[in-house]
Amino acid sequence: MPSLPPGLDPDLLRAFVLIAEGRSFTRAADRVGRTQSAVSMQIRRLEQVLGQPLLVRTSKGVQPTPQGAWLLDRARALLALNDEIVGNFRAPPMVGSVRLGTPDDYALNWLPGILARFAEAHPAVELDVTCLNSDVLVEQFRQGHLDLTLVSEGQEPPGVTAQRVWRGPLRWVGSPTHGLHRRDPLPLALSRPNMHPSRPEFACAWREAALEALRSAGRSSRVTYNSATQTGCFTVALAGLALTVSTPTTLPEGLAWLGELEGLPPLPDMGILLLRHHSGLGVPAVDALAQSIEEGFRRAAETTGVVLAA
Repeated sequence: MPSLPPGLDPDLLRAFVLIAEGRSFTRAADRVGRTQSAVSMQIRRLEQVLGQPLLVRTSKGVQPTPQGAWLLDRARALLALNDEIVGNFRAPPMVGSVRLGTPDDYALNWLPGILARFAEAHPAVELDVTCLNSDVLVEQFRQGHLDLTLVSEGQEPPGVTAQRVWRGPLRWVGSPTHGLHRRDPLPLALSRPNMHPSRPEFACAWREAALEALRSAGRSSRVTYNSATQTGCFTVALAGLALTVSTPTTLPEGLAWLGELEGLPPLPDMGILLLRHHSGLGVPAVDALAQSIEEGFRRAAETTGVVLAA
């Protein structure tokens, strides 16, 4: 009979992941409560089992080798499954419900994988997801109708603690075949304008950023389409009627990223915030979903090469 392949010790994989993520043997040793030499020995044992070097020291700290980079995502997935299995048998299943709010663009771009992983880990928790504009979500949040909500940075209510889960570039989007970037004034499809002048937090950060960038560049523009959703803006852009803006995502077929080559001014970085209502503090299901969202955005940032700002 053929011999079975050697098993992979989760403790060795965990040490490897912590070192690769923190780029330091010392930080990893602190995390697991072991000495640096003990953690180094764990990595040597893992490399012996796999027969390949996994980490290398560079001027920027410890970095995965090509074989280590291949292992990293798979090690995270294996550890997540390991922890789920152990947790399922050692702890009672988490129950309850969580009310989550999100704009439609964030729901489409980031949340499917996050919510799928959360549902697998906590099948007894009921998720109630509300998909609306950031300004409406903020009002729902104020009224206590949401436990957690994602909003664009700059729209958080005063005095509310907000966790930044992502920050990255805002970019121009349009049809590559209609030449709209050459029009004067430039036709735009953006989120609807602020209908509450006395509530500046209701202003759409993406809309204001796009218009300000064009004003600073001396470029005239006209918002020809106001949409309540990102999907609506993409639909207008697909029709070749206007340009719009978006954070990095998978664009629908027929749209392309535009920028300097088309004579369009650079746009600023934008952030995504996670707001947590005080009524959900200490609620295990809310805690778990908040942690899953933060972890999901962190993984997405690592995949796209975007560095999260503190």
